[in-house]
Amino acid sequence: MQTMTLTRVLAATAACAALAACGGGSSSPPPATQNPPPVAQDGPMVRKTTAGKIEGVDDSAGTGTYAWKGVPFAQPPVGNLRWAPPADPVAWDGVRATSAFGHGCAQGGRYFSPAPNDAPFGLAVREGFGKPVGDEDCLTLNIWRPATKDEKLPVIVFIYGGSNISGYTADPSYDGAQLAKRANAVVVTVNYRLGFLGWLDLPALKTGDPKNDSGNFALLDQMQALKFIQGNIGNFGGDAGSVTVMGQSAGAVNTWALVTSPASSGLLHKAVAMSGGIAFASRTNAQNYSKGLVNAIAIADGKATDAASATAWLATQTNAQVAAWLRALPANKLVATMLANPQLGNAPAPIEDGNILPVNSKAAVAAGNFNKVPMIIGNTKDEGTLFAGLFGLYNGTGISGFKLNDYDRFGLQFNFNPDAPGALAEGDLINAAYLPVNTPVTGWKAMSDLVTSGIFTTGAGLSAQIDSIAAQLPTKTWYYRFDWNKEPAPFNTVYGATHGMDTVFFFHNFGTNVFSFAYGAANKQGREALSDAMVGSLAAFARTGDPNHAGLGVSWPNWPRQVVFDASLTQVQNSAP
Repeated sequence: MQTMTLTRVLAATAACAALAACGGGSSSPPPATQNPPPVAQDGPMVRKTTAGKIEGVDDSAGTGTYAWKGVPFAQPPVGNLRWAPPADPVAWDGVRATSAFGHGCAQGGRYFSPAPNDAPFGLAVREGFGKPVGDEDCLTLNIWRPATKDEKLPVIVFIYGGSNISGYTADPSYDGAQLAKRANAVVVTVNYRLGFLGWLDLPALKTGDPKNDSGNFALLDQMQALKFIQGNIGNFGGDAGSVTVMGQSAGAVNTWALVTSPASSGLLHKAVAMSGGIAFASRTNAQNYSKGLVNAIAIADGKATDAASATAWLATQTNAQVAAWLRALPANKLVATMLANPQLGNAPAPIEDGNILPVNSKAAVAAGNFNKVPMIIGNTKDEGTLFAGLFGLYNGTGISGFKLNDYDRFGLQFNFNPDAPGALAEGDLINAAYLPVNTPVTGWKAMSDLVTSGIFTTGAGLSAQIDSIAAQLPTKTWYYRFDWNKEPAPFNTVYGATHGMDTVFFFHNFGTNVFSFAYGAANKQGREALSDAMVGSLAAFARTGDPNHAGLGVSWPNWPRQVVFDASLTQVQNSAP
């Protein structure tokens, strides 16, 4: 862990009594009275949790918030706890320092992954691309609250995205200070296991326990964090009876899973799903993936030379032997094996196991079998631009939409000065096959719209999913579309209202992060005004279950109507995604 236990030791002082002759007698003077040892005083940033005391950081002079970072909500999922439900953290004595983020979870380095060795966000992030980064010892959460004495504040819990294979809470896009201050809420961000370490339905790991056997270890991590919040958030001024779960991309998929799962009943009271729907995996797909992965691990570990001999070797092992072998391998070796076998694809997630999640979650929601909480669902207008690497799969050409590889593109965008854009052009980022950008059918814009529909909206059946929620909660279901596209050229065309851009507006985080190329002086006033309106809606929703507030400028109607967040603040439209 990055955090360390600090035991406060205060030395007791004894009063020194001078011996004095009493005169005339030989008796000794009465024993001197000793002062009692002083009582240890907890500092103002110390809070009690069910596992022990923690001490955070007073940033009232900076962001106007208090923060506790790297707070363990479960034991490290290592050894026998790898591929097991999360276990309560081991209690500690003294006061634990919680002033720094915990490790990101073990993963293959990608665009939204942590830098190697927990280096701060920057160009170091790209040095981890295609390599194992993060750590298995990662089940921590972070808490921000306004630097006030307010109690019973609404709680906003954020679940990051990253295709359920990447992401980390120390990403500066997810810093909760601005949101906590502006929304007058307690904000919590949560780490959870990723990829095959978080989602694995493997027969050799079965124990007969429904939770363990679900394979949904990462979803159970999120539930464990919500249970920790239920038991502890009151000590941070939060209201355990008013918890809003908010997820983006894969985090939105997981939010839908929490809404759908009977195991999360009572753990959340409102939900916000940003750019994600019910896109769960069948048990068959999950088990097929696990078999292919274990074969690849056997080959990498020298147990076999090909898939056939791997299958043959595994047949000679008992389930207990296979489980022990897999749990003994270093996490970075396992991640490296996954990276070396891209044909396996991503670990299917979440898994419709029949216990933690229904076998058919869409049908269950349509039948009204879900946790009936007020819900906001949203998308960005140009989701697909962030996934231009998939254009070649959609049109059959194999040609990525991006001209640059991820390493070079990350560097170009990180070093871009939005207030001195220079001569950068669309063709510096977009492959010639997709230019001009407005070419019908084959151009950048047309391909982006195709991906947006196919993954996120029409092709993903999102409207039908929202219809199912609204059928049960017609006055508690809302939808938004994020249209802001005022980045400096050429990014206003290359990305526009891209996937994930709404996140930084909800968090009001316009410092250094993956979208820093977008934040120029020319768009600052309108950008921050739109962010204020969006934060205001999130704050109102977290408090009351209704996103309407005076600063929105319009009345946000229920689904199937929608609010559009754009450069002119907000407008109401009748169209659905």
